[in-house]
Amino acid sequence: MSETLVLRGVRRTYRGDAGDLPVLRGADLTVRAGEIVALVAPSGAGKSTLLHAAGLLDRPDGGAVVIEGRDAGGLADAARTAIRRDTIGFVYQFHHLLPEFSALENVVLPQMIAGRSRRAAADRGRALLSAFGLAERTGHLPGKLSGGEQQRVAIARALANGPKLLLADEPTGNLDVATAEAVFAELLAIVRDHGLAALIATHNPELAGRMDRVVTLRDGRLV
Repeated sequence: MSETLVLRGVRRTYRGDAGDLPVLRGADLTVRAGEIVALVAPSGAGKSTLLHAAGLLDRPDGGAVVIEGRDAGGLADAARTAIRRDTIGFVYQFHHLLPEFSALENVVLPQMIAGRSRRAAADRGRALLSAFGLAERTGHLPGKLSGGEQQRVAIARALANGPKLLLADEPTGNLDVATAEAVFAELLAIVRDHGLAALIATHNPELAGRMDRVVTLRDGRLV
């Protein structure tokens, strides 16, 4: 399997009036195509910081972030944005849907930004939403959807541009147990069907145990 994401010695320290706070102290990780990896750590240990570095949303203080063989560390912002748009899908704990747009429009917009025609984007959006059981809800605004439905739309949006890498930060952490189980099962099925590399942060040991591998963030390093 090809190496989709490689982290080598990633370091990140936050600096403030109270002093320096080292969060990542040399994190190393490889996630290959077709592999789903669980990222486990207590709150405040740096899971989001690690995911933001891996997703090129933040520049680490040191180390390398390699996406599909390309070291993103020295790239200009425009090139990093292009990698995020074309290669990476990101799912957050809170869905962050655009409230004034329908479920379908939320999935269509990132595709059109990437250059896909409205018709092609809508066709793919409907297919993705149908895969998540939302065929009858495509025209609903987020405020008219349940929490689980909103998160399904957010996952469909993350997959809309055909990413090679999916990063998810507690994607079911804001849902009740039954809904979280259903959404997570659908997420795993889609990721496996498409052969994506996925790094999914979760507090839930049962969900983590259903992934291919578990890594723990401890003292700023992955073990």
